[in-house]
Amino acid sequence: MIAAAINATVSARRIGTARALDTAVVAIAPPDAQHETPPPGLEVPLKGFQTVTVPALMPIAIPSVNLQERFDPKDFTGVGVEDGTVTGVAPVPDQVCEPSLLDDPPILLSSPPLDYPPSLRQAGIAGRVVVLAVIDTTGRAEPASVRVIQGAHPGFDQPSKQWMLNAQFRPARAGGRLVRVRINRALDYTIATAR
Repeated sequence: MIAAAINATVSARRIGTARALDTAVVAIAPPDAQHETPPPGLEVPLKGFQTVTVPALMPIAIPSVNLQERFDPKDFTGVGVEDGTVTGVAPVPDQVCEPSLLDDPPILLSSPPLDYPPSLRQAGIAGRVVVLAVIDTTGRAEPASVRVIQGAHPGFDQPSKQWMLNAQFRPARAGGRLVRVRINRALDYTIATAR
């Protein structure tokens, strides 16, 4: 019995080797390396002093150099804008600055309590009022700019405008200087907190 098992094992091995010789070897070539696409070129020239990242692939062609041209290292003329921002736009002192250009947004420092109208409190009317205003470089709302853009009841409009005019903000900064900025402020009138 042992001899039959050994014989069967040896004959099976010979059959397996014969089949292995009939098998074809297939080699798969690795895919070609993908070439990185260079970053897109600038469509508009840079304005202002900006940080530019160096491309991953350096250009091969070297531009020609004019050795007759005089170079003065003290000459800073060019397309840069003094006190410019990343977008190349220098903030104008009297212009309302875009919130995306701010270094520091305005922060509420002090405010008067909300004056809840007595008739609305007695009627049980509560809600939220959103006031829009331009905060100037002193941190106060400009009176001509204050308006209600969303309100729960028209009776809340005048007290909300008055609250905004009496509030004190830390002025916004852009490019290292104080700027005017437009803000929205939500005021909640709730009966539980009304006095």
